[in-house]
Formats: sequence, structure tokens, C-alpha cells
Amino acid sequence: MALRLENLDRQRSTAALVSAMQRDLEWFGLSWDTVVIQDQFHDRHEAALDQLAAAGRLYPCRCSRAQRRAAGRRAPDGGWAYDNRCRGRALPGGDWRACDEPLRARLADEPVRLVDDSGLDLTQTPAYDMGDPIVRRRDGAIAYHLATVVDDAAAGVDRVVRGRDLATSTATQVALAGLLGLPVPSYRHHFLLLETRGDKLAKLHGAVGADELRAVYSAEALCGLLAHWAGLQPTPKPCTPTALLATFSWSTVRQRDLTVIWDGQQLTADPDAP
Repeated sequence: MALRLENLDRQRSTAALVSAMQRDLEWFGLSWDTVVIQDQFHDRHEAALDQLAAAGRLYPCRCSRAQRRAAGRRAPDGGWAYDNRCRGRALPGGDWRACDEPLRARLADEPVRLVDDSGLDLTQTPAYDMGDPIVRRRDGAIAYHLATVVDDAAAGVDRVVRGRDLATSTATQVALAGLLGLPVPSYRHHFLLLETRGDKLAKLHGAVGADELRAVYSAEALCGLLAHWAGLQPTPKPCTPTALLATFSWSTVRQRDLTVIWDGQQLTADPDAP
């Protein structure tokens, strides 16, 4: 069990946040054998960029978010699709390292046909539906899509389980893996806990944080409540993550997202939400 700290976003990853996340996971009852820090693998990320450049798949992009919006085409994730208008631009001197603009990878203009383990159809033509992905940002940071694909392959990951909010990025990652000659894992995307306004329950959106929950729930009580909502036990009986392993089955896990309300004193599921 490895805990991978995806710390390439220099604006959002700080030592304090990393420490708090590890503390929260340990409190909840999760443990790991090793910690993997993503920014220590800069060499293999750069090697992937070298490979894309050598294949003629890398190009600089000067388009702004406003230009993407003006193009007026929605992407499957609800954002604005990129229309690949910079595809004809060359790398300065043929060297991506000399470029001070974001870099995109030119995907193949063909569909990626994929159904995940839950039966969710992930089929897209990502080069059109989403647009060619940014693989290195303007500030020099390696972008999420490229780092995830490269690091999963290096770690031997053959199955990815993650939230449904990331389902629309899967075809892009599969297409990138194809360009790099990397194996494609199987995928499963699980249901989400939502806020009443429809966003996923996350501190990023200002949702209830771990410190507030810890003041009300023990780790076992919170785990039991989440397990009940997920369909893993018939009542919200206190338990630990480890105790759930013996009887775990995906066949019992709920399919639909669940709206959750925090009133400052407890979490409750909204039975009237779709």
C-alpha cells in the first residue's frame, strides 16, 4: 500500500496541507507501507515529454481560457472544449525546454472505446470532445494527465478506482498512454457524496472539513455512517475500514450519487435528492 502525494501543483500543495491530509487518513483508520512523492519523478516526466516531442506530438499553446470559452463548445466535464487551434505551432528550436508557454499533446483523432468495471460508458473522441490536453503548464509544472499516466505505469498500477467526477478524463488518459506505449489499466468510477447545490462534497468547495467532523464523530462512527450510505452494511454501525474488507463486494455498493447535509452537528443523507 503506497500513499502517493501528488504535489506537482505548486500553488495548492504545501507541507502543511500534506501533513494535515496524512493525519486525517491515519485518524480515519487507513495505513500504508510507503509514501511516494510525485515531484521526485521529474526525470521520468521529462522523458515522457521527450518521447512526445520526438514523435511530433508536442506543441506550444498560447490560447487563454477566454478564447476557449468564446469557441462555445462544451466538454463532457462541463468545461469548455479546446479546439486544438494551436496544433500547427512548432516548438521553439524544436526543444520543448526552451518554451515558456503551456505545452499540449496532439492526440490521435479517433475514438477511445471503453466501458469501466461498473458498466459506465467512457467512450469519447478525446481530441475533439475535450481537446488536446495540456501536459506541461506555463509555470513549468507537469500537468495532471501526463503525470498520472506515467506514474501509474511506473508503479505497475493495473486497476484504477476513483470517483465519478474523474470519469470524463479517462479517455484522454487512455489516449496519452497509447501515445507513450504504456499499458492501460482497468477502471472503476464510484458514486459521489454531493452538497445540496450539486457539487461534490469537498473542502475545495468549502464543504465541512475533517477538524469539524472529528469534533462530532469518532473515526469508527464516521466510517460506519459512510459504509451504511455506500451499501456496505445495513445500519450505520461503528466500524473500521479494515473490518469492512472481509465482506466487501462491489455488487452491494450504491450506484447513484448521494446528497449529504451538514448542519454543524451531524451529517445526514437527503432522501428527497435525486
